[in-house]
Amino acid sequence: MNEGDVMDAQEKEEAYQHAYKLGKASYSKNVAKGLSGYLPSLDGIIKNSEISSEINLGIVEIPIKKIIGTYSHSRSIAFASNFMPLISGETEFKAKWTNLYGIHMEEGIRDPIKVYEYLNWFYVVEGNKRVSVLKYCDAYAMSANVTRLIPKRDETDPIINIYYEFLEFNKKTGINSIWFSKENSFKELGKYLDKYEPKLTTYDDKYKHFMGNFYRPFREVYYKLGGDKLNITTGDAILEYIKVYGIPNEIKEEVLKNRIKKFMVELEALSHNESVEVRTDTIEIPKKNVITSITNLMTYKKKSKLKVAFVYAKTIKNSGWTYAHNLGRLHVENVLKDQISTTYIENVPENNQAYKYLKELAKQNYDIIFTTSPTYITPTLKAALEFQNVKFLNCSETHSFKHVRTYFGRIHEPRFLTGIIAGALTKTNIIGYVATYPIPEVITGINAFALGVKMVNPYAKVKVVWTHKWDQPEKSKNFGIVLNNSGADIISHDDLPNPGDASKEYGVYSLKSSDNENSFVSKAHFAMPIWNWGIFYEKLLRNVLSGTWKMVFDVLNSNPKLVNFWWGMDTGMVDIIYSKTHVPVQIQTLVELMKKMIIQNEYNPFTGPIYDQNNNLRIPKDEVATYEQILSMNWFVNGVEGEIPKLNDEENIFDPLTEMLGVRK
Repeated sequence: MNEGDVMDAQEKEEAYQHAYKLGKASYSKNVAKGLSGYLPSLDGIIKNSEISSEINLGIVEIPIKKIIGTYSHSRSIAFASNFMPLISGETEFKAKWTNLYGIHMEEGIRDPIKVYEYLNWFYVVEGNKRVSVLKYCDAYAMSANVTRLIPKRDETDPIINIYYEFLEFNKKTGINSIWFSKENSFKELGKYLDKYEPKLTTYDDKYKHFMGNFYRPFREVYYKLGGDKLNITTGDAILEYIKVYGIPNEIKEEVLKNRIKKFMVELEALSHNESVEVRTDTIEIPKKNVITSITNLMTYKKKSKLKVAFVYAKTIKNSGWTYAHNLGRLHVENVLKDQISTTYIENVPENNQAYKYLKELAKQNYDIIFTTSPTYITPTLKAALEFQNVKFLNCSETHSFKHVRTYFGRIHEPRFLTGIIAGALTKTNIIGYVATYPIPEVITGINAFALGVKMVNPYAKVKVVWTHKWDQPEKSKNFGIVLNNSGADIISHDDLPNPGDASKEYGVYSLKSSDNENSFVSKAHFAMPIWNWGIFYEKLLRNVLSGTWKMVFDVLNSNPKLVNFWWGMDTGMVDIIYSKTHVPVQIQTLVELMKKMIIQNEYNPFTGPIYDQNNNLRIPKDEVATYEQILSMNWFVNGVEGEIPKLNDEENIFDPLTEMLGVRK
């Protein structure tokens, strides 16, 4: 034996002893937690009755990190759960392991192993020692002859639902390294990859390019920054990143590192599944004392005014929603006078293009930027991550981030009251509802309206059609006519009146025939919910000016929280107006009574028992729906006629006019 061979033997011995120590440490750690210290075995996880089919996939390159166990229990006890050896002494096992280690270090292990794939994890039938050596050497992938075990479909099991989504994704892309913890994530990533058109260089298709030029560099940086310690998958993290930044053709490590470093706060919140602090009360303005007064004086000597910007999706003239927010802006300009200066931008695209507008405002040193549509949440988060000296707030109720605070109103409360008016006034017991988009806020509003209707008129039905558009008065009017022709004598919809446009239908109203027998005009406007955004903007900006805004905005303190502002009628941010002429006095009295009870927290519109369209009990008797239940509603209450289409899925969205007539495309 020459000196080189002796050195090789020593290196192999040292490698095995180190691997053995890693195995013993893993074993002890798991046992201390009350877990098995050995490798998981597939025969102890599944039964034959749970498998619907077996498919041989042939030789496939598989990620070593996804090889998590062996097929049989008899082989599992030779390895710890991290695949490191547990056998000591001079044994045949050790000799084979050290020999494989030497082969790998000299020329690489090339022979494929044999595995079963179950729920996108791999269990070794032949080749456990090869896997052990490659895991010890921190290799990325290896060849394997794969047999896929497909479990029976179970709609109640989210893991199996995710797996079936993976099967479709894998069939199209060939990607098997990615896994998600939430349903529909594979579909989301698939949509991004459909639009992904990179300049191919090293790889022959875009999916391999995505994995080699983006996913693997992302994973490496993400793990270096502690991502492997978070309770989410790398797939979860990369999808959240893509939503904000998109998929680049090539990645610059320094840019990626800086972005992920800032983004980790959001990913940690996702990992911990942190609960949201829902601020339903108004923001208290602290009383001034000598210290805060001196501090504020010193601060505003350097900066005389707070600069505030508002971002609008439509124009003030043509959108009731934008008009309402702009009234709020004018209100704070009036009451805060020389303490603030404001600006606004109209017609900002409702997609990721909005980022360049936000970036420009941030560069102009605006202190606070309000983005007034839920469609802006992604570009708002992207801007907030880049410009952390600027405070961003987004008008939405369904998103929670640490860098972006969200605000919205419990508009379902006044909608419930308008439902009472509609239910009391209908003669046909058919009430039409022209809805915009099938998002939780709209669905919640429809349900609250229907509950108000049923409170006073158990025989009435609410018939729903969808426009899939915001601020489309002509389209909404046409749908109102269709509903009227189908028997509805009262119509309600989500639109707000435009300034100076008395002809627009809005709120709760009735129609009558005009001189032209084919057209209709408003006969009477009975009621509508209203937004008083100025109340929120004033309270929040006064809080900022008082110097206590860090309580709301500081995302890096020792105990940061996800904060949503969700104000109701008790704050005055949402309210109802109704016609004293067309609404009878008795109904006015009932509405005022219910309004008072809601404001004083003596009654909640979503108090059980509440049943859905299929007569399933959703909210038990005397229980009140939680914040999460209200903001995740994807079902209609009993008494609503119509279906909830899938959002952003054209194949499942039928034209409301044809749907109303019972015709489907």
